[in-house]
Amino acid sequence: MEKYLEFAKEVARGAGEITRKYFSGENGAGYKYDQTIVTKADTEINTYLISRVREVFPTHAVDGEEEQFGSSEYIWVCDPVDGTAMYARHIPVSVFSLALVKDGKPIVGVIYDSFTDNMYCATLGGGAFLNGEPIHVNALPFSGMRTIVNLDMWPDAEYNLWEVYRELGKKTYLVGLGSIINAAARVANGDFTAAIYPGTKHKNCDIAAAKIIVEEAGGKVTDLFGCEQRYDGDINGALITNGVVHAEALEIIKEHMISNK
Repeated sequence: MEKYLEFAKEVARGAGEITRKYFSGENGAGYKYDQTIVTKADTEINTYLISRVREVFPTHAVDGEEEQFGSSEYIWVCDPVDGTAMYARHIPVSVFSLALVKDGKPIVGVIYDSFTDNMYCATLGGGAFLNGEPIHVNALPFSGMRTIVNLDMWPDAEYNLWEVYRELGKKTYLVGLGSIINAAARVANGDFTAAIYPGTKHKNCDIAAAKIIVEEAGGKVTDLFGCEQRYDGDINGALITNGVVHAEALEIIKEHMISNK
């Protein structure tokens, strides 16, 4: 595990350099086929990861948001720049995410915020850490303005959470940080109580590292129906919590979520 973690941290640092290189100037922002934004940093980091995996772990595969490589029971699942819409507008919210997934289950995870130099990491059974110090989720129930929940929504998501937003807003303070992975890291270190995400197609890249980091910090991560899921393919959204509010959040989601599938 240690060699995998050190490799992930090294790649994260390299990705951070690329992120900062393009942040203040021309970042080449454009639109992909699905009208989501992509920048030079997204593609360059993805290519950099594939190059490093080929060099160090040639039998492993890469499932990056922008590019994939190989086939293996070991897959490096990566979101090069989560929060691209903010990054393209020079707003420092985005983070880098990388997980090593074996047989569908994350066994190593790293989230790196290159703007604050905060490195969140975890290995299966080894605990979660922020810059080398252990981190833990908070133990708060939904408590109005005392607790913060990140809720991502967009009009054509397969799961419509507008009514969930309305009901959950009666219990806690809701925000949209602009990066689900950054928000998940905030659940892991106790800043946020939960994060809810309706992403499905190829959105394992957004949740794989968050899954292991949050759960090693004492929290809970499932799909939007409370079920475990694999992280080597499409997912059924994600509910990321401190564990304390998981059942209550699920009840609200199940009652008020609309499926557009």
